[in-house]
Amino acid sequence: MLIDGHGRKVDYLRISVTERCNFRCQYCMPEKPFSWVPKENILSFEDLFKFVKASIDEGITKVRLTGGEPLLREDLDHFIKMIYDYNPDIDLALTTNGFLLKNVALRLKEAGLKRINVSLDSLIPDVAAKIAQKDVLKDVLDGIMEAKKVGLKVKLNSVPMKDINDNEILNLLEFANQEGFAIRFIEFMENSHASSSLKGLTSKDIQDIIAQKYNFEKIPRDTSSPAQYFVTENGYEFGIIEPHLDDFCASCNRIRLTAEGFLIPCLYFEDAMSIRDLVRSGDIDGAIEALKKVLANKPEKNKWGTNDNTDSSRAFYETGG
Repeated sequence: MLIDGHGRKVDYLRISVTERCNFRCQYCMPEKPFSWVPKENILSFEDLFKFVKASIDEGITKVRLTGGEPLLREDLDHFIKMIYDYNPDIDLALTTNGFLLKNVALRLKEAGLKRINVSLDSLIPDVAAKIAQKDVLKDVLDGIMEAKKVGLKVKLNSVPMKDINDNEILNLLEFANQEGFAIRFIEFMENSHASSSLKGLTSKDIQDIIAQKYNFEKIPRDTSSPAQYFVTENGYEFGIIEPHLDDFCASCNRIRLTAEGFLIPCLYFEDAMSIRDLVRSGDIDGAIEALKKVLANKPEKNKWGTNDNTDSSRAFYETGG
């Protein structure tokens, strides 16, 4: 069992398989040139699997693959199958922007993927293009519906922003409900890589908009999920991720690994430790010891709830959010 320095059980490993992305979303990396890390800096799937396997042996029960955009990494389904074949009971999930999903959804499902989160910030083509800086909506929706068709459990993530897509919150909620998807609205997390003109909505703002049409009540938080969930009077559940309250930090069960082999204990902080050389040399015991050291120093909570007015310098495209 993996325990951090604050007594929290850590059983959730998020792996960013690439920092590359085919979108340039306003809240993530709008000014970053299209580039990529040299291949020699990236851990191979074989090396990643060595660490994943040892982490599962230490108590990891959930693995999520992220990016960047993970579907840009060739043969991702092979990596998924490696994990699934080692332990079919692992909760194996993927976060994607959905643009490339239509053509690979079936392969991912057959490889052992169980769940998928897709970013969907707008149902209006021009608005989606403004956010992603690319004409994306048709391909994303096609990917979402294909994932549903092949039997993947689908959850939608949406970042409401003032004067951009804040007038679509109800439409997104109703789309998700109609299609049988869960949806989580995510408060914009200030970071130095995002567009400086963005202004996000608070959880209260989002609730106030939904309350214009639906009655709902809060569901007591009893899991390690970062989302606060609510249920409408007709039984539909939706979530809001509220990093500025940081109350979910008390039950944080996550550790992150980047494609370049950096272990990251908290999304907000820059702290990280490289295990790339250890893994490549076959010193998996050393990599697990590094993991335990990182966990021992894992912060108690993030800083989005503080009043120091500092943005995180964390590049979410390196860690998958």
